[in-house]
Amino acid sequence: MTGQFFRIARPVILAASRSQRLRRTAERWPVTRRVVHRFVPGESLDDVMRSVAALRDSGRLVSVDYLGEDVTDVDTANATVDAYLKLLDALGRVTEEGLGGDERLREEPQARVRPLEVSLKLSALGQALPRDGEKIALENAHAICTAAQRCGLWVTVDAEDHTTTDSTLSIVRELRADFDWLGTVLQAYLRRTYADCQEFAAAGARIRLCKGAYDEPATVAYHDRDDVTDSYLRCLQVLMAGAGYPMVASHDPIVVRAAGEMARAVVPARGAADFEYQMLYGIREPEQRRLADAGNAVRVYVPFGTQWYGYLVRRLAERPANLMFFLRALAGLSNLRGG
Repeated sequence: MTGQFFRIARPVILAASRSQRLRRTAERWPVTRRVVHRFVPGESLDDVMRSVAALRDSGRLVSVDYLGEDVTDVDTANATVDAYLKLLDALGRVTEEGLGGDERLREEPQARVRPLEVSLKLSALGQALPRDGEKIALENAHAICTAAQRCGLWVTVDAEDHTTTDSTLSIVRELRADFDWLGTVLQAYLRRTYADCQEFAAAGARIRLCKGAYDEPATVAYHDRDDVTDSYLRCLQVLMAGAGYPMVASHDPIVVRAAGEMARAVVPARGAADFEYQMLYGIREPEQRRLADAGNAVRVYVPFGTQWYGYLVRRLAERPANLMFFLRALAGLSNLRGG
């Protein structure tokens, strides 16, 4: 069943994530929107701040993503920046209350784990614009990082499809000259990622390592599930042995177990302040709580906003359990409507 899902169903689902017709249909269908809340807590800033508060009360860390990607005009990119500045202001007020006036989090960004951060996609900041896209994205990301530093928060730059990787990592290198606490995402299914992990681990960077969620050609990415897992573990070994801060973004029990073993095996051993687990909002909630209750740093990736379609479909393509939950929920809601 699992093998067939990754060979047959996953490519079809990922193709659907690029369909504008299906996106428009899904966004108009109230049943779909209700089920979306399993993975996306809401569309407004108030919605996401309620989720942030609940997660923090449970002892978990949070990364908030304002959904959006593949922006094709300057005005939309500017609107995205404005949305992040408002988000940072709201998160900063929460951080201020939690700091108790401790200025070390501002003066020493790496002094301790930041409880709150934002994640952003450079394509939402104008990276793909036909004229000066990289320059615009760099300037917009710099403005967001400046605001985050002022608020005592972290920023992590998300990964997108492989065609953006060189551009994204180039922008990240420039940003890290001013913000050495900046994190970025590397995707283990890309064949290049082992070398990228070596570079950024040596530089002491924060790296969120995930398996990857886009439909990539076999020339640049591993397709077999076991090959992807093997690549992930090799890359994670590099990060754990390096000078940076690994962020283990996976729901795979094999990876979660191996991460703990690797952290204990390196010299000196990594503790809860030296790496973290990351999982997505709405996925493996009991495991998130188990890890946090055991004293581990666990960060939950919380997306919000109106542009939820692409994110949702990629989540359905990641695990058979996600797709089955979605289909069962749709069937249940449809039955209720029919009754």
